[in-house]
Amino acid sequence: MDDTERLEAIQELLDQLSSLSSTHIILVEGLKDVASLRHVGVDGEFFCVQSGGGPVKAAEHVWHSGKQAVIMTDWDRRGGTLAKTLRENLSALDVRYDDRIRAELAVLCRPYVKDVESVDAVVLLLQRSVGLA
Repeated sequence: MDDTERLEAIQELLDQLSSLSSTHIILVEGLKDVASLRHVGVDGEFFCVQSGGGPVKAAEHVWHSGKQAVIMTDWDRRGGTLAKTLRENLSALDVRYDDRIRAELAVLCRPYVKDVESVDAVVLLLQRSVGLA
């Protein structure tokens, strides 16, 4: 996959994430993740799992909102463990969630970074590589 294809695939996933933001709460690890996603055009309601009380509080927050969730934790070991715990807690409350975007973004960004807070840097790097920035 060349840089143009990778950039297009990442942008498509970010567009999908944006389109879900009206009906979903995006669960991230921290404020830097929120800043990075907002920087690449993802808007909506975010919940920072680490500072918000952990996975149980995150699941309860989504459940109380009546919305669904998008799990957007990092793709390192800690982020994977947190994503698993979030899936378990959301499932226990019968809250629907999307973790596909996280998984696909991880594959596309893994050669460069391992965390959500660096997604904006990857997009900029690829844009420069293909002459868009």
